[in-house]
Amino acid sequence: ILSLCTTLAGAQESQVHEYMLKNGLKLLVKEDHRAPVVVSQVWYKVGASYEHDGLTGISHALEHMMFKGTKKHGEGEFSRIIAENGGNENAFTGDDYAAYFQTMEKSRLPISFELEADRMRNLTLPEEAFRKEIEVVMEERRLRTEDDPNSYLREVMMATAFQTSPYRAPVIGWMADLKGMQAAQLRDWYQLWYAPNNATVVVVGDVNAEEVHQLAKKYFGRLKQENIIPPAHRPEVEQQGQKRVVVKRPAELAQLYLGYKVPGLISATGESPQVEVWEPYALEVLSGILSGGSSARFESRLVRGQQVAAGAGSGYQLTGRLDGMFTISATPAQGRTIDELEAAISEQVRQLQQEEVTAEELQRVKAQVVSGNVYERDSAFYQGMILGTFETVGLGWKMADEYVDRIAQITAAQIQTVAKKYLIDDRSTVGVLEPIQAAQAGATAQGEQHAE
Repeated sequence: ILSLCTTLAGAQESQVHEYMLKNGLKLLVKEDHRAPVVVSQVWYKVGASYEHDGLTGISHALEHMMFKGTKKHGEGEFSRIIAENGGNENAFTGDDYAAYFQTMEKSRLPISFELEADRMRNLTLPEEAFRKEIEVVMEERRLRTEDDPNSYLREVMMATAFQTSPYRAPVIGWMADLKGMQAAQLRDWYQLWYAPNNATVVVVGDVNAEEVHQLAKKYFGRLKQENIIPPAHRPEVEQQGQKRVVVKRPAELAQLYLGYKVPGLISATGESPQVEVWEPYALEVLSGILSGGSSARFESRLVRGQQVAAGAGSGYQLTGRLDGMFTISATPAQGRTIDELEAAISEQVRQLQQEEVTAEELQRVKAQVVSGNVYERDSAFYQGMILGTFETVGLGWKMADEYVDRIAQITAAQIQTVAKKYLIDDRSTVGVLEPIQAAQAGATAQGEQHAE
C-alpha cells in the first residue's frame, strides 16, 4: 500500500513557480489543469503568536474587519462581488498566520487579485464598524470557548502548559483584551503587518504561471512596502516537572487532556543540536499509532478492549513557527473514572517507550499518513494550504515535498526513541474537566462575584 501511495504522491507533484515582486511580495504558482478552477490565497506572517499581553486576539479581530470595506469597495462588497462571479471565499487566523482565499472559475482570477490588493493596504477601519464587530468576536468567544467545556479546558490547559511561549494565549484572545481593544490599535496592527513584503500569494489551478505573475505585478506590484520588524523570539523555557490543572464547568461528561512539549520541524531544521531532523516525522507516525483509525491502539485497546474510554485521540502539528505540543484527549467510558482513564493512557505510552511497534502496525500507519497526504494534494485548495503554511511559518515551501519520503523512512526504533525522549511526565501538562451541575455553577459564579 505504501509504495502505491508514494507513487500517487509523486504523480500529484507538479512544478511550483516562485516569483518575488520588487515590493517584497512573494508569489507561488502551481499549475493544475484537471479542472477550469483556480484557488487564490493571500498569507500574512502575523497571528496570535505575534501578539503580546493586553493585545491578544487582535489578529483575529482584524480578520473580521477585512470584510468591512475599503475606500474603493464598501462594506459587504467584497463578498458580494466574489459571489456574483460564482466564487466562494473565506479566511482564517492561526497562531502563526492569517490567510484569505477564494475559489473561482479560472478567468475570474483578476477579480480576486484586484480585491485582495485593494484590502491589503486600503482598509478604512471605521470606529462604528469596529465597535459592532468586536461585539461579534466576543460573542464568538462566548459560544465557542466559554460555553463549550471541552474548548474551555483546552484553553486553560494550554495557558498552564506554556510559560513563556506566545502559544499560551488563545487565537481568539482573552475576553478582557477584547473588551479593552480600540480601533486605533487595530489600525496600527493593520498598517504594520498587512504589507506586500509580509505576504505570500499562492495560486493553484488551471492557469499559466507567467500570466499569473504578470497579473500579480499589475495588482500587487504598486503597493508600498512597510518597515517590518520581526517579532521577538519567545521560546518556551524548559519545563521542570509535570503540571496539572482541574477545571470545573457545567458539562455532561468528564474530559482528560494531556499535552507534552515536543519540537516541530522549525527546531529540527534549525540550529538546535538536541533535535534530530527525523524526530517530528517520528512523532507524526507515533500519533497515527495511537489514534489513526479503528485499528489504532486507543480505539482497539482503550475503547473496544478495556472499555475504559468512550473516545480518545492524539494530535501533533509539525509545522509551527515555534515548538508546540503533542496532545492526547479522552473521555472516560460510563462507570469509569478519570484516574482509570489516565492510568490506561499512561500504560499505552509506557508500552511505546519499552517495546518497538510491530512492522505490520508501522506499515499500516505509514500508509494512512501518506494516503491522507495524497488525498489532500488532490484538492487545489489543500495544495495551496500546504505551500502557504510551510512558507509562512519560515520552513520554506520546498520542504513540503520532503514529507512523504521522510514518513516512509521512519523506523520502529525512532518511534520508540521519541516516545522515551518527549512523552515523559516532566514535559507534560494534565488537564481535567470536572463536570458540575448548572445550579452549582451559578452558585460558584455568585460566590466569585461576591468575593470581588
